[in-house]
Amino acid sequence: MTNAFCSKFGIRQPIVLAPMGRVGPPELVAAVSNAGGLGLAPLWTDAPDKMRAEIRRIKELTDKPFGVNLNMDFRNEAQLDVCLEEGVDVISIFWGEPGNFVERAKSHGAKVIITASTSAVAKEAVALGADAICAQGWEAGGHVEGKVSTMALVPAVADTVGDVPVIAAGGIADGRGLAAALALGASAAWIGTRFLAAKEAPTHPVYMERLLAASEDDTSHYDDLYDLVWPNAPHRALKNSTSEMWDAAGRPPLGQRPGEGDILALRPDGVEIPRYASAVAFAGLEGEIEPLPMWSGQGVGLVTKIQTAEEIVREIVEQAKTIINF
Repeated sequence: MTNAFCSKFGIRQPIVLAPMGRVGPPELVAAVSNAGGLGLAPLWTDAPDKMRAEIRRIKELTDKPFGVNLNMDFRNEAQLDVCLEEGVDVISIFWGEPGNFVERAKSHGAKVIITASTSAVAKEAVALGADAICAQGWEAGGHVEGKVSTMALVPAVADTVGDVPVIAAGGIADGRGLAAALALGASAAWIGTRFLAAKEAPTHPVYMERLLAASEDDTSHYDDLYDLVWPNAPHRALKNSTSEMWDAAGRPPLGQRPGEGDILALRPDGVEIPRYASAVAFAGLEGEIEPLPMWSGQGVGLVTKIQTAEEIVREIVEQAKTIINF
């Protein structure tokens, strides 16, 4: 299902794996790239040495293009250095001002994708030299910068950026969503929640069970619920006992929230995870999993089975091709 975006980025299918911290390992990134899509690795929280090892592991698993996601709220200067030294194909820039990251990445031959939540931000990104724009709608899971729906945002961004490819993000989980994104003016779909149910994703079994049972109205958007570690970063996740407890208390601010200080789980490396932490329920955690954030977009109701990443890509593409007679 190749188009101009695919040709530009050296891929075969217009599907981009959303970078998902702790549950988007090299195995998943490489599997999506091997299936013809573009895998993006969520490495912005990693120390440079660990990041370098992860990039090299991806390269062992695929010879296809892949990218690394960087978060401008945390600057990631050293992480960008590693990406450029390792010859990463694509740099994905998220949240905040890119500064000189675009210029530096492009000077090393990398292509740059910038996430935008409004057409104004998309216009600025193009002026900086972005090779593609990820138009992230409010329906998206995880951290969500804007409050415009995918349906309204994608055509507005497409009209604004001209020939620069647009990747639609938010609420897309099957071929119908991909076909709709293409009809709205996007060149590809940015998909996260569906890939949480990939066999290559180390999603915690409790998290997986919730995903597979959820419907489209089982998520909620929060400005400041899971804000320990990363404050001032709105997000969407499945409703759970933590969110219900916070809602019942009237959504009080930090310092007044019920259960603050509770240690819910322990990572394999011994790090404790408190309630309200911007954490991820990945396989290997021990403790109370249900109260942890379970990032999810509104497309979660379409996630009904566990498949390989290759099967997910193929199923989405084949369904979209049938709809649009590609």
